Amino acid sequence: MSRWTPSGALAATVEITATSVQRGDLIQIGGQPCRVADLLQLAGAAKRLRFESGELLTMHSRTRLIALRMLRRR
Repeated sequence: MSRWTPSGALAATVEITATSVQRGDLIQIGGQPCRVADLLQLAGAAKRLRFESGELLTMHSRTRLIALRMLRRR
């Protein structure tokens, strides 16, 4: 599902894994939107996500989440 935003970018929901997560992805956890600020690669294809709020989340290789991602037009 894509939505028009005034900035000229498209917002799309995407399924993310530890391999595909990116800085800036917006993930809803416990009803709260959390924006990924930084990523740290861990052993076993896992990643530790640090959100703008300072909270941490570890995504393992089989973790699948839905995120809102801003897609820029070229």
